[in-house]
Amino acid sequence: MHFAHDTEAALQGTAALVNTLGSDGEDTLTTVAELDDFTRTWQWTGSRTHDRAELDAVRALRPTLHRFWDLDEAGVAELVNTLLAQAGALPRLVDHDHWGWHLHATADDAPLATRMVVESAMAMIDVVRSGELDRLSRCEADDCEDVLVDLTRNRSRRFCSTTCGNRVAAAAYRERQAARGAASPEEAE
Repeated sequence: MHFAHDTEAALQGTAALVNTLGSDGEDTLTTVAELDDFTRTWQWTGSRTHDRAELDAVRALRPTLHRFWDLDEAGVAELVNTLLAQAGALPRLVDHDHWGWHLHATADDAPLATRMVVESAMAMIDVVRSGELDRLSRCEADDCEDVLVDLTRNRSRRFCSTTCGNRVAAAAYRERQAARGAASPEEAE
């Protein structure tokens, strides 16, 4: 299943935003400069205030958006409806920059946090309508609780990042090597 480009970007951006507050309590979104980098990386468009209030509003979204990974389909639908109603979302078709035709459901000058929560909710509409909620999961690394969106064709994504995937693969390799070294010479043959 392939979603529209704007849906995929919103899903990945939502996961990235949730993951800025790590399960270990490490917060990687603590300054306006970090928010500026985040919005540039994930291509959030529209007006910005570049102040502490905007940063605090975006940071406050994380627990709410994290719930998308914890709820069942009916719960996600209820959360989507609540978030869209609270934001007064009114979908419209737009074409700007390199995105081609896609949906916006807030004014371009709406606060960044409002635009982010609405974009996330709109992307979740496509996930629920497509019956693809299982594409939202958690990293399988034992020491990581980050969330991920599996957009692979064969649903094979298991880790939030290559860092976690490489760490798990290296640990498995070391374990195999240790087991091989512990085997008696007769067993190794």
